[in-house]
Amino acid sequence: MTTLSDLNAGSQADFIAHLHGIYEHSPWIAQRAAAARPFASLTALKTELQRVLAQASPEEQLGLIRAHPELAGKAAIAGQLTAESTREQAKSGLNLCSAEEFATLQRLNSDYNAKFGFPFILAVKGPTGEGLTRQDIIATFARRLKNRHADELAESLRQIKRIAELRLNELFDVRLDFGPAIMQQAETLAGWSDSDYNLTCAYLTPAHRKTAAQLADWMRDAGMQVHIDAVGNVVGRYLSDAPGAKTLMTGSHYDTVRNGGKYDGRLGIVLPIAVVRHLHERGEKLPFHFEVVGFAEEEGVRFKSTFLGSTAVTGKFDVSLLEQLDADGVSMRDALAAAGHEASAIGAIARDPEDLLGYVEVHIEQGPVLLERDLPLGIVTAIAGSSRYLVNLGGVASHAGTTPMSMRKDAASAAAEIILLVERRCSQGEALVGTVGQLHVPNGSVNVIAGACTLSLDIRAASDTVRQAAVDDILDGIAAICARRQIDYQLELLLSARAAPCAPWLMAQLAQAVESVGIEPYALLSGAGHDAMAMAAITDVAMLFTRCGNGGISHNPLETMTADDADIAARALLAFLRRFQQKEFDQHAACHRCQ
Repeated sequence: MTTLSDLNAGSQADFIAHLHGIYEHSPWIAQRAAAARPFASLTALKTELQRVLAQASPEEQLGLIRAHPELAGKAAIAGQLTAESTREQAKSGLNLCSAEEFATLQRLNSDYNAKFGFPFILAVKGPTGEGLTRQDIIATFARRLKNRHADELAESLRQIKRIAELRLNELFDVRLDFGPAIMQQAETLAGWSDSDYNLTCAYLTPAHRKTAAQLADWMRDAGMQVHIDAVGNVVGRYLSDAPGAKTLMTGSHYDTVRNGGKYDGRLGIVLPIAVVRHLHERGEKLPFHFEVVGFAEEEGVRFKSTFLGSTAVTGKFDVSLLEQLDADGVSMRDALAAAGHEASAIGAIARDPEDLLGYVEVHIEQGPVLLERDLPLGIVTAIAGSSRYLVNLGGVASHAGTTPMSMRKDAASAAAEIILLVERRCSQGEALVGTVGQLHVPNGSVNVIAGACTLSLDIRAASDTVRQAAVDDILDGIAAICARRQIDYQLELLLSARAAPCAPWLMAQLAQAVESVGIEPYALLSGAGHDAMAMAAITDVAMLFTRCGNGGISHNPLETMTADDADIAARALLAFLRRFQQKEFDQHAACHRCQ
């Protein structure tokens, strides 16, 4: 086993020799990194190697990519791979390909090289280091073959960095304290779904209730006092021995979107549970109560209303929603009763703001910023505000062949113009985005002009002023489009959520925690909504983002992260808890009372 002391104390030649297998046939990376010695940690070494690669010339980067062998290619058959590549390909069973799988890989290799001019590179040990299946490898190969050249070049370099990270772990005999368990628990939860074909876990369904029960069991095993409240939140409290202790809260949601990913929301529950387990196993108490909440609902899939779990905690739950019906005509009130909850007790869930020190949420980024910057962690500055509408358009259904173009009242054409309006207007503002995620032509037929059309609007911005200006312009534009096309329209406001800035004093402590695990603190905006938005109504909030793989995609089965990133996020949260300074909160609160 190699140690950091070996690397720091030896000659440059020794340093290069120790790291000779980390980057495929490319000793120049280790040679340049040697100048940055001594390294205080393995994270510092990984960071420096990544920096050298990032600053290399395009020709050097391309040369590194081309130094890699094809997956299950001729070099593997001839036994010409490096020892590291041989072990990695064997870990995923690429040496055991069937004749059909081998033929598929050969075809993909050929098509890929013809399109990009370099070999396909994939960290076949995967997010957990335990190896991807051959089916996963082939599916990833086929998907990435559709990428643009520049995007695929960048992805190849990211995969090389992941391969290097895994090889360094092996070289240094690294045993991650938190990451593997966090990844495995996310995998376990992903096994329970409302669908046989994908991960869908909607509010109060059997899969949702099974997920809640499992989270409660894990919390108890970690040493917490646990209960499931009247709205379905799973609440675990790691109690302090300190007299008069207040409560620091964390958590996220355990429901999912339809056909969702494994880590959205759920990471922010299982990761702090792992940290509490670590504390409990060592008999270590905190000077404050630490509460982990698995919020029952954030996505709005079943009853079309978001943040049910967190608004109950803040005392802002809208009781009129209890009469809301799902697609099967079941009311929320009846769904709660069927799950064993008493709707009349929801009001008692509300926390007393005077008892709270703050709320800190861990979440995957759901975007590509950290990925593109080679950073596993980021500190959120603010959560964008959001305005959501449902737009119902009414035209005249008529024969597609006999109605002249000038006489049509086409609801679908009006919808198309509205979509382009949203795209155009939301390209003009800073940190402003607009999306039409739903589009439906009821009873549509290929030979009938659309007499009705329904579409959704989702407008988000870091600034409420910027967002509202865009909303006003888009609604005025819809009115003008519909008037010109003689289309009736109705607008239904689904959500209006103000932007939620994160508390600077909490952000500063998160930055110190991130720095303590060897990562440069980096601040970024959250364009997605989170339970922290609701919690901001009663306490100061902050968020720690973890890197998202596969281009940053989320709300999708391709959503991914690595055990290494989960591990370093858990270590950062642990450092945050151990260093947490309540005095800064007391000063902040005093200033707030003076205003």
